[in-house]
Order: sequence, then C-alpha cells, then structure tokens
Amino acid sequence: MRFTLEQELRAERRRLISTLDTLPDEVFETGRTLCSEWAPRDILGHLLSVDHLAATYLPFGPFLHYANRKQVARARRLPRERLMDAARLWADKPSLSSRLGVVVTLGDLAIHHQDIVRGLGLHQEMPTCAPTFILWDGAMLSMQTNLRILRYRLTSTDGYPELGLPPLPHAPEVRGTREALGMWLAGRDSVTEELIFT
Repeated sequence: MRFTLEQELRAERRRLISTLDTLPDEVFETGRTLCSEWAPRDILGHLLSVDHLAATYLPFGPFLHYANRKQVARARRLPRERLMDAARLWADKPSLSSRLGVVVTLGDLAIHHQDIVRGLGLHQEMPTCAPTFILWDGAMLSMQTNLRILRYRLTSTDGYPELGLPPLPHAPEVRGTREALGMWLAGRDSVTEELIFT
C-alpha cells in the first residue's frame, strides 16, 4: 500500500521519536549532531515549532535564525518527558500548515533526523521516499544560503535525474546519492567525502 504524503509525514515523525527514545539522557541533552549548535533535544524543539508557523516564525519576518534560536531556547526549559509527550502529539496530529506544506515539512524533518543519526554515528534504514525529500529540501535551502544548486551540475547515483537549474558554462559536476547531495546542498559539509566532484 502506498502512503499519502500526510501519512509519510506522520510515519517519519514517529521514526524520529523512535530514534530519540533510544538515546540515553546525556546524549539526548548534549549529544553531537550535524547542526553544530544543537543537541538532539534542540532539533526536536525546532521541529515542534514548525507546526506553529504563525506564532513562532511570522513575527520574526526574514530573520529565521533568530526565530529558531528563540524556539530552541523555549524547548530547553522543558524536561525531556514533557518534550517527548509534546512530540508524540505532534507526530499524531500535524498542524494544518505542516500538512499544506508537506513536501517542505517532510524534507526539513528528514534532514534533521539525519542530522541526529549521522551526528551520533547511528545507523538507520530510511524509507525509500526520504532521500528524495532530503534532496528537494536541500535544493531549496541552497537557494537561500550557499547557492550550490546554481554553481554545480548535480547528478544522483541512485536513480534520480540530473538536478539543478541551468548551471554556469563548464560548471563542475557533483555526483552522489540523493541523501548525500541533499545534505550537502543544505550545508552539511561532513557528507562531502560521499560525493564525487568532477
């Protein structure tokens, strides 16, 4: 049976919760992730706030980094048990805004889940659709940050067609899996060794 995107969103949120449930308290509170300033609990705090865009992000306009810091600081005041209780409700009942923007929501979620898994050196099988959402979200983030999507010709090695806006003449090619390309586009340079630059 094929899941709808909304079902995929709920399923990926539950997978994230399963990952977090396995972490000892110290790792949950202070463990290393690919988001250098955030522990696993901070990533969860950020993701929970995405369900309340009007209250948590719109007041900050284009200053998303400031909004993120504010939401993470708020989540840090909650004990783990309360934060995880909120996460279970968040997984079961995504907000209307998250459901309407499900492609973006899923991509952000999948990238941040990999931030935790990769940062802690864990291994986890991803559902087959997750790398595609990571790639799409990475491309959108790249347009706002590093512009790698414009400066390179991107080719997936796991069956996705060539990606990217028309690059500059003689732009270098970057080849890799959808996951690695998406994480790299999103600024996670630790995946660079998984890519082939020509």
